[in-house]
Amino acid sequence: MKYIFLLFSILFFLSCSNSQPKKIKIAVNAWIGYTPLFYAKEKGYLKDLNIEIIPTVSLGESADIFSVAKVDMLTATQHELYSLQKSFQSLEPIILIDRSNGGDMILANKSIKELQESKYIDIYLEIDSINSEMIQAFTKNYNLNSHKINYINKDQSQIQDILYSDTIATIIVTYTPYNTKLQKRGFKEIASTRDINNILVIDAICATKELVINNREKLQKLKAIITKSIKEIQKNEEEAHRLTAKYLNNISFQEYRASMKTIKWINEPSETLLLKLQKIDYLKKNFI
Repeated sequence: MKYIFLLFSILFFLSCSNSQPKKIKIAVNAWIGYTPLFYAKEKGYLKDLNIEIIPTVSLGESADIFSVAKVDMLTATQHELYSLQKSFQSLEPIILIDRSNGGDMILANKSIKELQESKYIDIYLEIDSINSEMIQAFTKNYNLNSHKINYINKDQSQIQDILYSDTIATIIVTYTPYNTKLQKRGFKEIASTRDINNILVIDAICATKELVINNREKLQKLKAIITKSIKEIQKNEEEAHRLTAKYLNNISFQEYRASMKTIKWINEPSETLLLKLQKIDYLKKNFI
């Protein structure tokens, strides 16, 4: 009798354990456009949904940990999404967050004219990220000769530590908040998504179709929380900065406000934007 009771106890425990909903983990890199997710985490809005934010230092790191199944979803631009879709065909953008409007930028220690006249240029960037599309568009626009360019692959946490020097012509492809330290050292912005007309940078939460099918209601609630967080961020900038600065390279309040001006929220996209997104295979039918 004692053993029968023990057996039922074990079975009951296992059934209870298996009934617990699986925690969903989202890789989110340091980027001003992902502030609503960091804000929601700090406000406790994600606890009831059993969703956990996993902060990363770069777009590349987010893609890497998604690839090895350490997270279930990730925030990404279309560049990282297209790269991951080679291995994860059902991966789609499901929740739109923001559009870069100056937040992705190109810095340099020389003017564009000086760069065009330079015999040699070092370019620092995250090669397997939207940085690549940025620099391709920039070099094409300004006819920089590819044979004199040395591409140096680093993540943004490493790039932000580059010291200013006049010795070698240097270009840095970066994004807010990592630009702040570089600009304080003397690097100047020479282009951004605000003025490079032939590039569209969209930030979204991406997930596989299987995950969406099994968690649609939860993801709908997540989208509502993002919209709620954006409204609260806009209403109380000081509180939002206080709660999220640690995820954004500890930028100052002034830098935070300036960075917010370099993005546009697209959590509730217009029909005009939806038409533009179709051209990059971001389809309305896949959005939560």
